[in-house]
Amino acid sequence: MAVRAYDGYIFDLDGTVYLGDVLLPGAGETLAGLRAAGRRVAFLSNNPTKTREQYVAKLRGMGVAAELHEVANSSYVLVEWLRANAPGATLFVCGEAPLIGELEAAGFPLSERAGEIAIVVASFDRTFTYHKLQVAFDAIRAGARLVATNPDRFCPVPGGGEPDAAAIIAAIEACANTRCEVNVGKPSPIMARTASALVGLPPERCLMVGDRLMTDIAMGVGAGMDTALVLTGDSTRADLAASAVQPTHVIAGLPELVEGWDLRT
Repeated sequence: MAVRAYDGYIFDLDGTVYLGDVLLPGAGETLAGLRAAGRRVAFLSNNPTKTREQYVAKLRGMGVAAELHEVANSSYVLVEWLRANAPGATLFVCGEAPLIGELEAAGFPLSERAGEIAIVVASFDRTFTYHKLQVAFDAIRAGARLVATNPDRFCPVPGGGEPDAAAIIAAIEACANTRCEVNVGKPSPIMARTASALVGLPPERCLMVGDRLMTDIAMGVGAGMDTALVLTGDSTRADLAASAVQPTHVIAGLPELVEGWDLRT
């Protein structure tokens, strides 16, 4: 069945538009065709290891048009959430340099002293150590809150995956006997509101396109968006058959979004 046209299209990135550093087949042509047809396009990522500026540069390097105001990732959403809900809070970050840099640039002080830390941030962290776990443990035992950038269990990479933020969250929760209070990434409604703001449209006029049932599709469903699961990344037809989360559309690749359209400009 053909996918109907929408006013706004919100795309996950890794596993949907590209895999690693390689653009997926037909992705560039599809995105260019949507823009030529006057549709609004935005990009979302749960990955906090790049800044929005770096995502724009990566997309442009692949020949995909992208502007900064069309891109959001979990570190950007976390900064905005902290500004609104914990302005000036002292943080301890279990995360990598790009996330730490964004938080510092936004004016949040960082500390490793338990009594000074108001919020522990858990994130995708390939530099995670026992020392970081100890600091997080001490801070939470002293009254700090635990928040996270994203709930992903792993990050897809060509040929496999890397343990993601869920592993860091679980380690901190287990030893500190606590639960993560807020997780701002997909499928959070916090990220969903950001997505709608990027395209400037209400959810019912948008299509969320992604490769993960429990993040991309679950977020879209929860926000009232139609959704398209693309089978170029994480989730498979077997996963779909076993899942309570069901997309509006299932597509083999992004070109199916514009199948039958006249994309001549």
